[in-house]
Amino acid sequence: MIQHCQIRLCPVPPYGGAGERMTKTGYLRMMGAALSHKAGFRAVFLLLLQAILCFLPSQADAAPDAGFPYVQNFTKLAYQAGNQNWGIAQGPDGVVYYANANGLLAYDGNHWQLYPLPNNQIVRAVASDNKGRIYTGAYGEMGYWSYSQEGRFTYTSLTGLIPGKQALADEIWKIYTDGSRVLFQSFGSIYIYEDGKIDVVKATRPYLFLLKAADRFFVEVIGEGFYELKGKELVQLVPAGVPGTAGILSVLPYRKGQFLVGTNRNGLFIYDGNTLKPWENQVNQLLIENQLNNGVRLPHDVFAFGTILKGVVMVDTAGNLVQQINKNSGLQNNTVLSMFADASDNLWLGLDNGIDHIDVNSPLYFYFDKTGKFGTVYASTIFRGKIYLGTNQGLFYSEWAGNNSAALFQNLDFKMIPGSQGQVWDLSVQDGELLCGHNDGTFRVEGDQLVKIANIKGGWVLQRLQANPDYLLQGTYNGLALFRKDEQGNWALWRQIEGFGAPSRYVEQDNSGHIWVSHAYKGLFRLTLGKELWKVKESSSFNEAQGLPSDYRINISRLFNRILFSSDDGFYVFDEVGSKFEPYQELNRKLGSFATSNRVIKANDSTYWFINHGKVALVGFGSDGTLTLNTNQFSILDNRMVQKYENISQIRASDYLISIDDGFVVYSSGTRPQPFALPPVLIRRVEHATEGSALLSDRGGTDGALELPFAHNNLRISYALPLYQQATVKFQYFLEGYSRQWSAWSSADQKEFTNLPYGRYTFRVRARVNDNQLTKDAAYTFTILPPWYATTWAFLGYAVLAVLLALLLRRLYHRKLQRDHARIQHRLEQEKQEHLQREALLNEQKIVKLRNEQLKAELSGKSRELANTALNIVSKNELLQNLRVEVNKLEDGDGKKLPAAKLRKIQKIIEEGMGDQQDWNLFENSFDEAHANYFKKLKEEYPDLTPNDLKLSAYLRMNMSSKEIASLLHITVRSVELRRYRLRKKLNMEHDKNLVEFFLEL
Repeated sequence: MIQHCQIRLCPVPPYGGAGERMTKTGYLRMMGAALSHKAGFRAVFLLLLQAILCFLPSQADAAPDAGFPYVQNFTKLAYQAGNQNWGIAQGPDGVVYYANANGLLAYDGNHWQLYPLPNNQIVRAVASDNKGRIYTGAYGEMGYWSYSQEGRFTYTSLTGLIPGKQALADEIWKIYTDGSRVLFQSFGSIYIYEDGKIDVVKATRPYLFLLKAADRFFVEVIGEGFYELKGKELVQLVPAGVPGTAGILSVLPYRKGQFLVGTNRNGLFIYDGNTLKPWENQVNQLLIENQLNNGVRLPHDVFAFGTILKGVVMVDTAGNLVQQINKNSGLQNNTVLSMFADASDNLWLGLDNGIDHIDVNSPLYFYFDKTGKFGTVYASTIFRGKIYLGTNQGLFYSEWAGNNSAALFQNLDFKMIPGSQGQVWDLSVQDGELLCGHNDGTFRVEGDQLVKIANIKGGWVLQRLQANPDYLLQGTYNGLALFRKDEQGNWALWRQIEGFGAPSRYVEQDNSGHIWVSHAYKGLFRLTLGKELWKVKESSSFNEAQGLPSDYRINISRLFNRILFSSDDGFYVFDEVGSKFEPYQELNRKLGSFATSNRVIKANDSTYWFINHGKVALVGFGSDGTLTLNTNQFSILDNRMVQKYENISQIRASDYLISIDDGFVVYSSGTRPQPFALPPVLIRRVEHATEGSALLSDRGGTDGALELPFAHNNLRISYALPLYQQATVKFQYFLEGYSRQWSAWSSADQKEFTNLPYGRYTFRVRARVNDNQLTKDAAYTFTILPPWYATTWAFLGYAVLAVLLALLLRRLYHRKLQRDHARIQHRLEQEKQEHLQREALLNEQKIVKLRNEQLKAELSGKSRELANTALNIVSKNELLQNLRVEVNKLEDGDGKKLPAAKLRKIQKIIEEGMGDQQDWNLFENSFDEAHANYFKKLKEEYPDLTPNDLKLSAYLRMNMSSKEIASLLHITVRSVELRRYRLRKKLNMEHDKNLVEFFLEL
C-alpha cells in the first residue's frame, strides 16, 4: 500500500513548494512525459524532486534496539538558523560550514554563526578550498566567502563572471574544489571557475547531480546515461537504459579502479571502468525501500548512505550491513539531506530538521532504551550467547551474536525473564553458572528461566572466598551469606553468617582471611570467621579514630590482591602493624583527580577501571611502576552510569560491557583510534562592548591591523577549539602588555577586557583537552589608540604650549626677580630704618635710663633733703621746746624768776618758732617734689581730709614715729595716736591694716 507523502527536497519558487504531494503513479507519468517529450527545466526539476520522494509505509514495525556510535544532536534552537541543511564542508582551519535554509552556517566547536546571502536565499551547496575560501551556491547566485584584511567574513559574488548568454537562472546544487578550479553545478549547467573567469559546460539534457570520487567527476545526464567530466568535456561512460544509470545520487571509491554507484530507486552498483553491474549486498533492499539520497566513504572500508526515510545505513566492502542509525537510535530526523566526513573521519549529517554529528571512530557503541522498556541498568553481562541486563524493573535478556565484529552493531530484542520483576542488584558468573542477586533473593539463571537458590533479601554482591575457594560470600541487606555447591554441583545457599547483621554493600576478603565490610554511615568492619566459617569469631569496627578520613562513604576495592579503601580524600591502605589506616600517597599522586574514585573494577591482569563519582578512566599499570590514565575516550560517559552501582564486565578479550542509566555501552579496546593531532585554537570574534556589542573582526590573525579608538577600550574576544569529539576542553589566555601571567584554566570560551590603557596588545590563548593534551598558542594583536589628549598632535600642542609657557614663566620670573630686587631693597631700607629706630630707641632708653637714674638720684637727694628738713625741724622744735623749759627756769640777778610778762613774750617767740608755717611750706614743697603731687592725689581720693590729716599722712609715709610727729605738730604723743585713729576712720581702713604701709602703698 502506497500513501501520499510530503516532498522532502523542496525547490524554491517558481518550481513548487515543499507542500506539493504526488502519488507513485503520478511520479512515473511525469518521468515519462519529461523524457519522451524533452520537457523543459521545470519538468526536469519536478522529476528530480519526485526522484527523492518519500513513500511512507502505512504501518511500520517496531525495530529492535541496535548498538550505534554516539550521536550528538544540534537543533535549530541551538544553531539559531533554518531547519534544512543541504550541504556540509570543512575549512582548512577546522571550522565546519553548512548550506542552511537561512544562509551559510558556521560552527567552530563552541560558537554558531549565520552569514546570510545578500538576498537571503537558501544556500543549497557549500565547499572550501585550501586558501580558506568558502564557496556557496543558491538560486541565481554563486560566490565565495573570505576574510578581509580587517578580519571580516565577507561575500564575493561570481555571477558577474558568467557569460551573458549562460546566465545562472536556477539553483546551484553541488560545488567542488579541484586544485585551482571550482566547479558549480545546477540542473542546467556546470560552471568552472578558474583564473578569474568562468567557463560553462552544458549538456543536451539536464543534469541530475555532479558527484566527485577519487578526484574524478561523474554526473548523470537525465535520459542519456552516466557521464564523466574530463576537463571541460563530458564523456559518456554508460548509456541510458542500462540498470544503474538513472537516479544516481552517490558515487564513491570502491576497490582499485572501481566505484560504488548509489541510486535512489535501484540500490547499489559497481562501475569497473567499463560496465555498471548490480552489487549484491545486505542493504540494497533497505536502501531501495528508504530511498538512498547521498553517500560518503568512511575509514576501515565502510560506506555510509543517507536516506530519505531511515537515516543512515552503513555497509562494508563485503556488502554486510554494519550499522543503521536513525531516529530510534539518536538522530533528530530520518531525512538525510547531506553527509560529510570531517578531518577526523567523523560523520556530519545535514538533516531535514537539524544537524547531527556521529563519532564513528569512537570505540564506544551505545544501546539505548529509548522506550523505557527495561528501566535503569544496575548490572549487565553476556553469558552463553545471551546478553542479560539487571535493572530496577527485573532481569532482561536478548540473543547475542557472539565473538565477531558484527556483535558491536547487532540488533537486540530484550525480553523480561518471567518471575524476575523487581530490583536486580548483581549478575555474577561463577564456575559456569550465572547467579542473580535480587531484591527477593538469589537466583540461578538458566537461559530465559530463573531458579531460586536463596531467600535472603537483597543480594548486593557475590564473590568467591579467597581463603576458601569452595565457598561464595554474599553481601546482603542484613549481613553476610555463604554459598557452596550441592550434590548436583550447583551453587546453593549454605548458611547465613551469624554474629553480624549490618547491611553489607561492599565486601572483600584480604590475604589474611579477614572479611572487610563497608557500612554507609559507620565506617568499616573487619570480621574474623571461626573454623566453621558460618559464625563471626571476632568483629572490629574502624572509623576516624583509626585514621579514616570519615565515617561515611568508605568503599572497598581490590587492586592486585591488595585491599584499597576509597574515600573523598583519596585511597587508603590498612597498616596491620600499627592497626591504623594510612593514605596511599604513591597511588593517589599518580592518579591525580581519580584518586577520589569510589569504585575500582578489574579489566585484565594489568588494567583496572577507576570510577570517580560518574567519571570513568581506564588505568594501565606497567611492570616498571609507570601508570597510564586513559580518560579521553570515556568523557562521553560522564554522569551516565548509575552512581554507587557502577558496573563494567568483560565480554571478550578486548570488549567490555558498561552499564549506563538507560541502556549499556560496549567498549571495544581493539578499535581504539590512534591519538589525534589537536587542531589549533581559533580566535573567532572580536567585539567592542563599550556601548552594547559591535563586531570588529570575525577571526584573529589580522597582523595588528585592528586599531580601536580609546573610547572603545572595552573588548570582548571569543575563541574556540574546532574539536568535535567528545572531550573536556579548557582554555587559558594571556594578554601581553596587560596581564602578568597566564589565567587559570576555564571552560569559558570568551574573555572581556574593560578600560584597557592605550597601547599595543597581543592576546594569546591555548586549550587543554582532557587535562593532558595542550595546543599551541593562538595570537591576536590589536592597538588601542591613545585618547585625543595623548595623540601626536596633542603632544605637539603640548610642546608649543610648553614653549609658550616657558617664555611666559621666564618673563614672569624676570618680573619676579625685579619685584624681589625691589622688595629686597625696600626690605634693606626698612631694616636700615628699623636698625636706626632700634638704635634711637636704645639711645632713648639709655637716655631714659640715665634720666631715671638721675631722677632716682635727685629723688634720693630730695628724700634725703626732705628727711634732713624734717629732722632739722624736729631738732629745732626740740631745741625750742628745751629752750622754753629752760626759759621758765630763768631767774634774774636776784635769783628770782623772771616776770610772767617777759616770760610770756619769750614763750610766744618760741612757740612762733616751733609753729612756723614757713617750715611746713618748705617741707610740703620738698615732699611733693619727692612724691609727685602726693597731697593732691590724696586730697582727690579722700576729700574729707583736713590739712592736719595731710600733714599726719605725710609724716606717716616718711615712717616717722609718733614722738617725732608729735614734735612736728607741737602736740603730745597721745594726741598723735588719737589723730591716727581718726585718720583710719576717714580712710575706712580695716583694723588689721597698718596705717604706715597704707601710705607707702598709695
